[in-house]
Amino acid sequence: MSDQIKQIAARIKDLREISGLSVETIAQELNISKETYLEYESGNVDIPVSILYELANKFKVELTAILTGEDPKLRTYSLVRNGKGVSVERRKQYKYHSLAYNFAHKKAEPFLVTVDPEPDNAAIHLNSHPGQEFNYLLEGTLKVIINDHEIILNEGDSLYFDSGYSHGMKALNNKPAKFLAIIF
Repeated sequence: MSDQIKQIAARIKDLREISGLSVETIAQELNISKETYLEYESGNVDIPVSILYELANKFKVELTAILTGEDPKLRTYSLVRNGKGVSVERRKQYKYHSLAYNFAHKKAEPFLVTVDPEPDNAAIHLNSHPGQEFNYLLEGTLKVIINDHEIILNEGDSLYFDSGYSHGMKALNNKPAKFLAIIF
């Protein structure tokens, strides 16, 4: 795994230990197995952004602190220039780019997400996390599954949903799909 993933894993392990919580307790609260959680803490597997977001809320830290090891400092406004910001490579098919990483006490987490195409028969990985999510498709075509409902988004389409339901995405037409995702 990448050095970035190993560093993130070490940070979540440190936060759990500082909080005095057991692996079993955290795994139960995240609704995942103890073994899966230990894999996340080992740094040998990708950690879904939804899990990182839940952990940030649980430990009352900014998601940026988990991703970068630094607390955001800006309080009036945050400007992120084109191509700048914090990139988070979570899975091969998803690339997250944090668009407000340096703003303290955010009420939402905005990301620019690129979903690379996969073979037509590739399964869509589903996840869920507390809160709500807004997606605005900028480029490409995206298949979204929410709680067994299939939705096709085209450029300019938007989708707002309860992210507590299982959801996942897949780029269509053998082209990447790029969208703005805001997690509340």
